Amino acid sequence: MKMLFLLTTLLLAPTSVFADDKADLTALLTEFLDGATRNDAAIHNKFWADELIYTSSSGSRYGKAELMQGVTSSGLIKPADIDAVYGSEDVRIMQYGDIAVVAFVLVGRSGEQTKRYLNSGTFVKRNGQWQAVNWQATIKAI
Repeated sequence: MKMLFLLTTLLLAPTSVFADDKADLTALLTEFLDGATRNDAAIHNKFWADELIYTSSSGSRYGKAELMQGVTSSGLIKPADIDAVYGSEDVRIMQYGDIAVVAFVLVGRSGEQTKRYLNSGTFVKRNGQWQAVNWQATIKAI
């Protein structure tokens, strides 16, 4: 009986751990998109790993230093001045231990206009914290 309990616990533990990580990654993405709406440098710094490789929808590739320079040079956007609001749809998370792939549709709303982008990121968990090490954004075809 003790052996059955131990086996059941070991088999179910990874599932619950992964479920918690998926919830953490989903919450991190939501926090990031809210921060991106406000151009919040602290949120960007938390989200992106130092060794980030970012490929934009315009075809540019750069790292965290360049990305952060753009964020900090623009500054935090005041609520009254927010032009575009970002959210996500169709979030998919595949986890492989301390590595996860997060794919989703980024939805940017600005006035009457809505743009959608296919985004995917590779995350690494270090010291209990998930950060994106690779990112790809592509304009979604209509």
